[in-house]
Amino acid sequence: MLEFQNVTLKVQENTEEKVILSDINLELQSNKIYVITGPNGGGKTTLSKLLMGIRQPTSGKIVFDGQDITNLNITERAKLGIGYAFQQPPRFKGLKVRELLELAAKTDNNEVDLCKLLLDVGLCPQDYIDREINNSLSGGELKRIEIATILARKLKLALFDEPEAGIDLWSFQKLIETFKKLHEDQKVTLVIISHQERIIELADEVIVVGDGHIVKRTTKEDILTQVTSDSACGCNAVCDRRR
Repeated sequence: MLEFQNVTLKVQENTEEKVILSDINLELQSNKIYVITGPNGGGKTTLSKLLMGIRQPTSGKIVFDGQDITNLNITERAKLGIGYAFQQPPRFKGLKVRELLELAAKTDNNEVDLCKLLLDVGLCPQDYIDREINNSLSGGELKRIEIATILARKLKLALFDEPEAGIDLWSFQKLIETFKKLHEDQKVTLVIISHQERIIELADEVIVVGDGHIVKRTTKEDILTQVTSDSACGCNAVCDRRR
């Protein structure tokens, strides 16, 4: 379904060239749940931005459903059925929640129940459907509304960057249920960037990213066992003990 072929991203910092991601080779299959985890600053979010077309690789190729999408922009990739939920969602002053969800659904000519979308992410429709997407919303509220826009679309691949950030326990449980439903009922491939154990438990495969590389591809059981042992030693769940 999706392939990264020898993908490298380099940036210029002052007079020096810095490698952000190096020679990434990654293949994702249809109708799977992948959780990407790893230490902060390791390249997880950058990898997701390359997938969505927010950034372009310095070299290498990105292929989606057999099509080279390396040079396609965000809009073009969205039309192919790729959706992205930002780690820090944007605000749209003057635009109401209802209008944003309708726009998202219209992208794929999808008929949706707006109230159900909000309930699925733990928001009361009566309180939020006509709210403006401005500074009156908290970061957590904004995050849930953005996730609802992803649910409003007919996607082949949905990418979520730390969806649990700023979400309370009850809403988080609703989010987990929604991920399961999205995957099982709509057969959407999910790619979720997260350190959260209950999200890792959803994974068909866990991809560990660190220092700009794919450190390993492994099972959720392997990662969760490591989480348990690292909790005892006080380390990060995906720390490299060789450092």
